[in-house]
Amino acid sequence: MTAAGRPATAAVKPKYHLHFTEEMKGFFTFDETEYQRGFEAGRATGSAVMFHLTIGTDDTYAFIADPNHVTPAVGYVESDVLGGRLAVERGVFNLFVDAGEINGEPARHMLYRLWFSDAVGHPLTLTGFKDIRHPAAALSQFKDVWGETTTLYTKILAGHVEAADDYAAAVIGAGIIHILPLDFARQLTTFRVKGAALSGRWKAFQAFGALFMGQLWEVFQPRLPWVGRGRGRP
Repeated sequence: MTAAGRPATAAVKPKYHLHFTEEMKGFFTFDETEYQRGFEAGRATGSAVMFHLTIGTDDTYAFIADPNHVTPAVGYVESDVLGGRLAVERGVFNLFVDAGEINGEPARHMLYRLWFSDAVGHPLTLTGFKDIRHPAAALSQFKDVWGETTTLYTKILAGHVEAADDYAAAVIGAGIIHILPLDFARQLTTFRVKGAALSGRWKAFQAFGALFMGQLWEVFQPRLPWVGRGRGRP
């Protein structure tokens, strides 16, 4: 209670806005449902697709606490065969989603869902996932981390489709898009944190980085006898 007899107000934790820009480029093919075939056929015919997104959260700590790590994404999709540069009408990004275990190893997905319309107004949805997991016979962990965090397996669906309705949606095409090394270098310069104090902004950025690296460590940690989730310990 306060001296005046009023209930004390709990301190409000400052919110820190974090955002970054990501650009990915690749190829897809109409009337294809398999990612690799779509990519290869699209590359052969020049059926390119890319997106440019600003991804961010108004509350970094709430984003970290959310098990789905979900935040809006705004920007555009660009593809000559779809009609040029097309504004994203609504976008959703999930940083890491627990995908269970594959072959006994933990897996995570990064998810993208972008609602837009083609040049003549047909509603479309670009949906994709990055498949983050540690192959049992990995030759290079760095190569795996780079490849899996920069490769998006992509489908374009007819209509503005929610995730629960993917199974029933008509598939316009499929393919794969990537973050190219130069675009990744640019992306690293786009991270921004806004908030009340420089020290608070830095701590929020560190917390975001700890989430990102911690999730990658869970998947890609060295498989040594004394390192891991309890296996092989003396």
